[in-house]
Amino acid sequence: MNMQTSEQGYHYGVMRRAIEVIDQGGEMLSLEELAREMDMSPAHFQRLFSRWVGVSPKKYQQYLALGHAKALLHDRFTTLDAAHSVGLSGGGRLHDLFMRWESMSPGEYARKGNGLVIYWGWFESPFGPALVMGTDKGICGIGFAAETGEAEAMEDLISRWPQAEFIEDPMRLRPWVLSAFGAESEKRDPTPLYLIGSPLQIKVWEALLRIPSGHVTTYSEIAEAIGQPRAVRAVGTAVGRNPISWLIPCHRALRKSGGLGGYHWGLPVKRALLAYEAARSGL
Repeated sequence: MNMQTSEQGYHYGVMRRAIEVIDQGGEMLSLEELAREMDMSPAHFQRLFSRWVGVSPKKYQQYLALGHAKALLHDRFTTLDAAHSVGLSGGGRLHDLFMRWESMSPGEYARKGNGLVIYWGWFESPFGPALVMGTDKGICGIGFAAETGEAEAMEDLISRWPQAEFIEDPMRLRPWVLSAFGAESEKRDPTPLYLIGSPLQIKVWEALLRIPSGHVTTYSEIAEAIGQPRAVRAVGTAVGRNPISWLIPCHRALRKSGGLGGYHWGLPVKRALLAYEAARSGL
């Protein structure tokens, strides 16, 4: 992996510790107080913040606050009908990183990956160690291991397609991964996605792709958008089973109350994803 993305992974480790400190304190901490808790000088800690999100620790704490989800839902709520008119070419830079996606047929899905070759590798990402999987057609899985651990992340993704053949080949995936995580120093081709799921899951994940970066929606709004307004619970399950974290932005789905809801790879990661996008979007 390139040095820039590796540094971002290190910075996420620092931010993860900062989240824990902020949660324990329960109130806004000054730069000096937060740096002291992190065993860093204020100047060094400030530099890390600037490299990672480009905002002050004070502003970032506001993004990490538990109430930020409610503020997002109030100020940056996206109705998916409106988002559909924007599509993947909307203002969110993330959406420009992939130009197409396709999915396997229901029959292929029912075979649980039988006959499918899936390549995998570990990479550093802005949010810690990332397990990336892909077929010849595109990325089919991204899991974050900062909270779950690498062994559990590997077992989780493999269990989704138990009949597939898995081959470790990070170099094969590297160009797509660099594109997915926005490595600026590399010439990047668009990242193709290959969605492996049931027909309902594919519909839900397609709806998630219409949520612009820096915006959020609700599980009930997604259910409305796919024409099944009473299937909120099933939609929530499909959101949670999204195998391509970050690129299919399940972290942008919140409860109607404004609560974060769950996140398959750990709530601290979900909060960091939302905060990262909010800061990068200048919200």
